[in-house]
Amino acid sequence: GILHEDLRLLLETSMPAKKKKALLGVADAKIGAAILEELGYQCQTGGVVAEIMRGIRLHFHALVKGLTAQSASKAQLGLGHSYSRAKVKFNVNRVDNMIIQSISLLDQLDKDINTFSMRVREWYGYHFPELIKIVPENYTYCRLAKFIGNRKELSEESLEGLEEIVMDSAKAQAILEASRSSMGMDISPLDLINIESFSSRVISLSEYRKGLQEYLRSKMSQVAPSLSALIGEVVGARLISHAGSLTNLAKYPASTVQILGAEKALFRALKTRGNTPKYGLIFHSTFIGRAAAKNKGRISRYLANKCTIASRIDCFSEVPTSVFGDKLREQVEERLAFYETGEPPRKNLEVMKEAVVEASEVVAEVKRKLEKKEKKKKKRERKRLEALAAAAEEMENSVMEVEENDTEPKKKKKKKQELEAASEPEQNGLEEEEEEPLPKKKRKLTVEAAEEEEEEDEEEEEKKKKKKKKKKKKAAKDSEED
Repeated sequence: GILHEDLRLLLETSMPAKKKKALLGVADAKIGAAILEELGYQCQTGGVVAEIMRGIRLHFHALVKGLTAQSASKAQLGLGHSYSRAKVKFNVNRVDNMIIQSISLLDQLDKDINTFSMRVREWYGYHFPELIKIVPENYTYCRLAKFIGNRKELSEESLEGLEEIVMDSAKAQAILEASRSSMGMDISPLDLINIESFSSRVISLSEYRKGLQEYLRSKMSQVAPSLSALIGEVVGARLISHAGSLTNLAKYPASTVQILGAEKALFRALKTRGNTPKYGLIFHSTFIGRAAAKNKGRISRYLANKCTIASRIDCFSEVPTSVFGDKLREQVEERLAFYETGEPPRKNLEVMKEAVVEASEVVAEVKRKLEKKEKKKKKRERKRLEALAAAAEEMENSVMEVEENDTEPKKKKKKKQELEAASEPEQNGLEEEEEEPLPKKKRKLTVEAAEEEEEEDEEEEEKKKKKKKKKKKKAAKDSEED
């Protein structure tokens, strides 16, 4: 465990090679002391030991019987894969990699939006320089630049649109008056099109940044609710990003969390033997800004302690809740009030007891909801399986009915064939003198068919007579006209 901690520090901190060697020596000394305590063997550390270990690692397959270089490389590859699997969290809802990526993207977006908006100000300022003093906000300025376009086209009708963007009638009126008496130069339509398209890009980037911030807030409430409730979503995400993961942050002591993000200042102070920094990334929290100048170091130390507790609770709890974060925030507020007014804060033991009771209630409620969801899922699955089974039974029944219908006519045909075969030898020697009388049904059918044929003949004769009469009438009319 000692070796793992020191090697992790060596790998994850950016420091000079000399300091890394010194840390390695400290780690070897610790391991040697632990071996001496447990087993009673005297250990020696130094440059020779490192070279010997390197040689053993290089020729390990030759020293161990039955181990080849290929199998050793496979073992190393498998170890690397298992380490990578351990690093990646399998719980989808508690992945902190997305927080690290989103906070880094958020910082990059802030820089880009600031640069682009300054470019829009400079570009559009040639045409309408008075707008910068009236509207200093970047996002609002870009929206106005896209809406106004050519300032000479502004009129009283466009006041409503200006009020919607600026959310202030006095500012909208000031923009309209400034456009009438502006000192800016004229601008061509092509330049205006380019400025408007660039402004729309900056606006879309700003809107995307808002959506990304909402995503980060929701993700932090899932992954680290206590830390985000204590110090805020953005500062908590920066701490997780700087540490590398939530697990790494939970392993850090409070003194490391306090100066996390101020490594350069720390090493410079150690080198010059000056004052070490009091705070790093946690300086961006509201608590340090609210504290007095003499109490900033105290409150940063206290806040780092509470951040460490919150990160460990978030990392190792099965059902993360924001109850502990809220209680820890109350403690920091009480400590701030104590520094200002002298009112003694509550003891940590009392606060944690209350938090444990509330957290147990919240966890029980969450588990109850999860159980209800699982029951509903099981019911749906059962219903789906029952429906599938019923459909399969219906299909089987229909197939059986079709097969039975197919087999019945075959049996009848076989019976008929057998009867005909039996009657053939009897009829071979005899000649039929008279025709067999037809059955009653067949007689009826033949009679009906004959009647139908007679009716059809009569209808045809009537039609022919009608046609003849018509021809005669036509001929008589023709003769009369002549």
